[in-house]
Amino acid sequence: MEAVSSWQTSACEERAFALAEADFADVVREHERMVFSIARNMVGDPAAAEELAQEAFLELFRHRDEIESKSHLLFWLRRVTTNRCIDAIRRRRPMLAIDEVPELSEPARYRDPLMSRALRSGMQELPSGQRAVITLRYQEELGLSEIAEALALPLPTVKSHLRRGLARLRTQLETLSRRSP
Repeated sequence: MEAVSSWQTSACEERAFALAEADFADVVREHERMVFSIARNMVGDPAAAEELAQEAFLELFRHRDEIESKSHLLFWLRRVTTNRCIDAIRRRRPMLAIDEVPELSEPARYRDPLMSRALRSGMQELPSGQRAVITLRYQEELGLSEIAEALALPLPTVKSHLRRGLARLRTQLETLSRRSP
């Protein structure tokens, strides 16, 4: 039988949660794909996504004493990663062309739902707010109220970002499909 880390076996459940330095490596291993995937879908550049993921985990390490539960940890990582990505997008406007982004060589079972080249390209065209909402909704499968909480936005704003972002993606994909033979 496989050994289970203290991180995976919750000592006194969520109420007595404490993220110790020793558990930190387990936390990183468990959530690195999610954090990287959010960052990659938001910024489009795998190298920048790795850097942003590292920044998010470094920030987590600095604030590990503030994490109250496993669910708070997940919420916190999604929010910090998304905010770091939005900041990075604002700092550098010219985006890497989608043709220059290498394909990931990860197993098919870990593929993102946003792996389609056209869809990824369309995602990069969206404003950062719409991109964040769509990524959290369809990649992380969060509910609208969870997204609103994670991004500190009113629920109607989240709904608007989602509706407008999906409409914009639909238009882009329809235009692309009309151009293709």
